Amino acid sequence: MRPPYALLAATTLLLATAGCDVLKNEPDLPSPEPAALALAAGLADGDLSSLEWDSTEADPTQQLGTTVEHMDGVARTVTAEVGTPVEEQDKATAPVTLRWSWDLGNREWTYDTTTDLVLRNQTWQASWSRELVEPSLSESEVLDRQTIAAQRGPITGQRDVPLVTLRPVVRVGVDRSMVPFESAADSARKLAELVGIKPRPYVKAVRTAGDKAFVEAIVYRADDVPTQVRGVGDIRGARTIRADAVLGPTADFARPILGRVGPVTAEMIAEEPGRWSVGDVAGISGLSARYDEQLAGSDGVTVDAVTTDSDRREVFRVDAQDGAALKTSLDENMQFAAESALADLEPAAALVAIRPSDGAVLAAASGPGANGVNIATYGQAAPGSTFKIVSSLALLRAGITPDDSLECSPTTVVDGKTFGNYSDYPSAFLGRIPLRTALAQSCNTAFLNARGSLGKSDLEAAAASLGFGIDHDLGAPAYFGQIPTPESKTEAAADLIGQGAVLASPMAMATVLASVVAGKTVVPQIVTTVPVEVPEETTPLTSKEAGTLREMLRGVVTDGSGSGFLDVPGKPVIAKTGTAEFDREGKRLTHAWMVAAQGDLAVAVFVDEGASGSRTAGPVLEEFLRSR
Repeated sequence: MRPPYALLAATTLLLATAGCDVLKNEPDLPSPEPAALALAAGLADGDLSSLEWDSTEADPTQQLGTTVEHMDGVARTVTAEVGTPVEEQDKATAPVTLRWSWDLGNREWTYDTTTDLVLRNQTWQASWSRELVEPSLSESEVLDRQTIAAQRGPITGQRDVPLVTLRPVVRVGVDRSMVPFESAADSARKLAELVGIKPRPYVKAVRTAGDKAFVEAIVYRADDVPTQVRGVGDIRGARTIRADAVLGPTADFARPILGRVGPVTAEMIAEEPGRWSVGDVAGISGLSARYDEQLAGSDGVTVDAVTTDSDRREVFRVDAQDGAALKTSLDENMQFAAESALADLEPAAALVAIRPSDGAVLAAASGPGANGVNIATYGQAAPGSTFKIVSSLALLRAGITPDDSLECSPTTVVDGKTFGNYSDYPSAFLGRIPLRTALAQSCNTAFLNARGSLGKSDLEAAAASLGFGIDHDLGAPAYFGQIPTPESKTEAAADLIGQGAVLASPMAMATVLASVVAGKTVVPQIVTTVPVEVPEETTPLTSKEAGTLREMLRGVVTDGSGSGFLDVPGKPVIAKTGTAEFDREGKRLTHAWMVAAQGDLAVAVFVDEGASGSRTAGPVLEEFLRSR
């Protein structure tokens, strides 16, 4: 909702006095300008006590306050234009036009009212009437401002399925109109204990609320209300209200990316005090926050003239403009499948699925171990041997064919540092082996021993051709990976096997494999209205290069560490495992990676702490593919 508007002390008076020559020729008539000035100022700031009034029994300041009380303190300005004074017999009057302007947020309400000042005892006096405030008001009517709430636009996914939209909820709280003040704190405490929230802050909120306020304690989805809520009726003043709230399909569904809608935070109010006030509802994280203006739309407003008998008539109206939908590429079913596959993992983990044909990110899930952090599209970790897809392309471009032999030695030394293979590397594949076998068996030393074939920027160029390291604004947080300029020969060698200074997100590695499948450089897309394109300076990936990589990655499944995907139903799977060692709190740990593609789908799985790609990340990815 759009924020209410704080009362501003705003009085801008523009006095354009007609008939100045008449006043100069009438020295016995004092100028009406000061009185008009005071009248306009008093109407604007709500204090009419400084004016002289022409025989009125009512207190004009009190009458004014009653008339505008239900305008909710929105800012108003009043200016005055004084006409030529008229003297008839023993009576002099001066016509005054009062120009009103109310700041109603998305539109200004302006109009004129008129009155005559009367000269009595050489003092210009005003006459109170509610027509001073609005020209059509009778003495039994007051102004009443009502907000017309705009309907928030949904965040949609594939096939325009609403992902974040209005869903039925049950609000539980204490209704202060149903409980006397002396009992309110006790009711609040009992309700807090019943629904499992902290009693002290809730009791304070109830005690300080107005005597007609509904003080919300907790909100449940309509189909997820716990049985203990049935006890609300036994607490004086406590009740439930059925309503709608902007929510995803579940509390955690793609939440790090889609974000959530709720009461604005103190930080938001401090940053934009003119936009937000306590109690406003807005997008407060993720896409819901970034595209809040588009999604929220614009509230409308009506101003009615209301009588003491509650009869009302409309005097001004601005219709609400509902928010527009934000279209994303996410597929609801695939996102559910991704989150289900990650559900039982304790370490931080993520799964990203991309459709290679158009780059659509169909799923981007961060597991429960991520604690709400978006590591799916923005995580940064060494990709390990999954990066050998990039290294293989660089070697192919250097003239090495899949069948050319490389030296897979037990260890190799680069500038004094010894590199080896993973601990249970099969000895049968040591010695001279083809590049395709080095990739299938993930021989580190084979790639390191071939480093002399590559130029200084060849690895970075190959990565860019596969969509890695290309920065784009996807309309959502995105990290495409990096290959910094190596600081040493050792670091340059480590980069070849996805260690060194190379960093990637799960989305970046899914993009690499998606490019292999598509036969072209893929740029992923999440917010479909944000255009994406491959930078002109990127060397295009050729269909021949992609075909060769697909053939080699199929060998990972048929003859290497991805054999678990051999019996996955459907089209043949291509894959690559990966592990990356790192130190944390004095311990040597391992990131586990797995990337795989089947048909028009490329998937990457990352587990922050695992045994290996095939044993930790592989089963998660396999479950996801089998669940489709």
